[in-house]
Amino acid sequence: MSSPEAAGQSAGFIALIGEPNAGKSTLLNRMVGAKVSIVTHKVQTTRARIRGVAMEGNAQLVFVDTPGLFQPRRRLDRAMVAAAWGGASDADIVVLLVEAHRGVTEGVERILEGLAEVGQGRKVALAINKIDRVEAPVLLGLTEKLNALYPFAETFMISAEKGHGVDVLRKWLAGELPEGPWLYPEDQIADLPMRMIAAEMTREKLTLRLHQELPYQLTVETENWEERPDGSARVDQLVYVVRDGHKGIVLGNKGETIKAVGKAAREELEEFLGRRIHLFLQVKVRTNWLEEAERYTEMGLDFKDGNV
Repeated sequence: MSSPEAAGQSAGFIALIGEPNAGKSTLLNRMVGAKVSIVTHKVQTTRARIRGVAMEGNAQLVFVDTPGLFQPRRRLDRAMVAAAWGGASDADIVVLLVEAHRGVTEGVERILEGLAEVGQGRKVALAINKIDRVEAPVLLGLTEKLNALYPFAETFMISAEKGHGVDVLRKWLAGELPEGPWLYPEDQIADLPMRMIAAEMTREKLTLRLHQELPYQLTVETENWEERPDGSARVDQLVYVVRDGHKGIVLGNKGETIKAVGKAAREELEEFLGRRIHLFLQVKVRTNWLEEAERYTEMGLDFKDGNV
C-alpha cells in the first residue's frame, strides 16, 4: 500500500497482554470503536489473537488482543497461552493490563517474568485498568511496585469500560509506532474473516447464557455464508459440544436456549454489518473436538502449541 500519501504515516502492531479478565477485549473494542472482540464476565473467552485496527491522526494502530495468560491445564489452554506470548513477541509495542483492585497477583508476577525475555527490543507500557475501583493512594503504591519490578516505558491509569485515560494511551501509542505505510485499508476495523467474527458473536451469547465449565467445552463454526440478492445474508453455524448431555443444555427446554442465543447473535450481527441476517444454528456432539487440529485452525490457534 506504499504510495506518495504514505509520507508521514506510521503503523505498527500493539499487543495487549494480561491475566484473564484484565479488560483486554474491552480496551480493544474501546480503541477501535466497534465490537471486534468477545467480551464476557467469564475468563479465558478470547481464544484467537484478534486484530482490531484504530486510527489516530496519521498513525494506524493494529491491536492484537491475546488470550489471557494463565497456568494452562489442557491442550486448548496451552495453545491459547502460546498464542498470547506469540502475539507479544511479534508486536512493536506491548501493553500489560493489570487490574487496579487485584494488584500484583501470582499471575502478574509470572507475566513479568515472561516479559523479561519477550519485552527485549520493544517498548512495554503498563496500563492499570479499572481505576474506579480503588482509592488514589492504592493506585500510587501499585504503580511504584510494578515499576520497581519491570522498567516500563510509560504507565497509564485507565478504565477501559468507561473510557477514562484511553485517549491518552492511544495518542502515546500513535507517537511511538514506526514510520511507514498503513498495513490495512483505512475503513477496515478487523483482519478476522467475517465468518470468524460471526462465530465469536454466537459463542459469546452461549457463554453468557450457560454456566460452569460448559462454555469452554463448546466451539462455534460458521459452516456456510450465502449472500442473498436482496442484500441480506444466510449464515449457517455449527455448535460443537463434547457430550450428549451438553447438547440438551445448549438446546434448552423446547429449544428455548438455542433460540434465544440465535436471536441475540443475529441482532448483534445485523447491527455490526448494518443489514439483515438469517442465522441458523445447529448443535452437534463431537466428543473429540478439543483434540482435532482442524478446530484449532478454525479458531486461529496452532494445534501443535497445545502439545505438552
